Amino acid sequence: MQGSLSLKIAGPAELLLERADGTRCSIHPLWLRERCKDAASVDPRTQQRLQDPSDFDPDLELLAVSQPSAGVYRVRFSDGHEASFSAEEILAEAALDPNDHDCPAPRLWDGTLAELPRVRWRADPGRDELISWLEPFLTLGFVIFEGVPSEPGMVLTVGAMFGFTRETNFGALFNVRSTPDANDLAYTSLALDPHTDNPYRAPVPGIQLLHCLVNETSGGLSTLVDGFAVAQSLREQHGQAFRILSSTPVRFRYIDVDAELTASAPPIELDVTGGLKAIHFSPRLDFVPLFDREQLEAYYRARRLFDQRLRAPDYQIRFLLESGDLVMFDNCRLLHGRSGFDPAEGLRHLQGCYIDMDGPRSLYRVLRRRPSGESSYARRSA
Repeated sequence: MQGSLSLKIAGPAELLLERADGTRCSIHPLWLRERCKDAASVDPRTQQRLQDPSDFDPDLELLAVSQPSAGVYRVRFSDGHEASFSAEEILAEAALDPNDHDCPAPRLWDGTLAELPRVRWRADPGRDELISWLEPFLTLGFVIFEGVPSEPGMVLTVGAMFGFTRETNFGALFNVRSTPDANDLAYTSLALDPHTDNPYRAPVPGIQLLHCLVNETSGGLSTLVDGFAVAQSLREQHGQAFRILSSTPVRFRYIDVDAELTASAPPIELDVTGGLKAIHFSPRLDFVPLFDREQLEAYYRARRLFDQRLRAPDYQIRFLLESGDLVMFDNCRLLHGRSGFDPAEGLRHLQGCYIDMDGPRSLYRVLRRRPSGESSYARRSA
């Protein structure tokens, strides 16, 4: 948190970062030099560096530090460069978590999540309204839009508000309904256990949108599970199982007449800091390599434990998507599924598309820079 940090001039050539607990660290000259924003260092339009920082002297030093005005520090470097820095920007950069990138932190949830994040869709939302749509998506991993016109192709319109459509072998838009000779179990009336989509792709589509055009059946309830919450519970209660699932490469495979796709990933993917990065889980499509018996038995026990929790009511929420409802969810964090339904009761027809994860995050940052109360937004102009 930025509020727990402060900057102090400790000497003629020393700038210190002080934490709330009293600990201090000297700001490295190269770290600061890379963040110079003067016209000689950064192109003002693109905000891209004009110099390769690897060319800076590895032994660079601060020769002088002064504070000409409140909240501003003037620094002279040993390579002859001088620059002014905003204390606010330095503190924000120092406080930045390597995983949040200026976006709200995930809030883990389980089956007790009582109030689903439902919002009323509008074709021309203002800045504040868009932020109110993005915040539950970024924290909970999903948001449900109500009142989306039940017209074919609207899922692409909604998706384009948040990112660029990721076209796959299923097309830019795919229809989720029971069909004969289906090339995916999603296009049947069978119940689907919690899974992530397209784990056989590299990269995996980050976000999925599903728009209900019509649902005349009594079944077909949509299900969501916070895979990060389940993985975290596994880490805390069954450390060995967590380590196995976060380190075992699993091959995922999809075969169709016109496509054969494979990719390998651990069921629980960690980032470089050891934090949760993604869940890759689809029991219909996963194949573990032929390890020795003991290693395989340990993996199967760990996978069984993980899968049982993913399917448990303790972690799962269920809801009915009605005509005009559209759910947008993080396909790298949440697992989705559905209960079975009887197509003889009537038609159940959803349309879906994928967009990449960076779209909503970019939009959130852009909107935060804009004045409150802006009446309209055009994503492509951001």
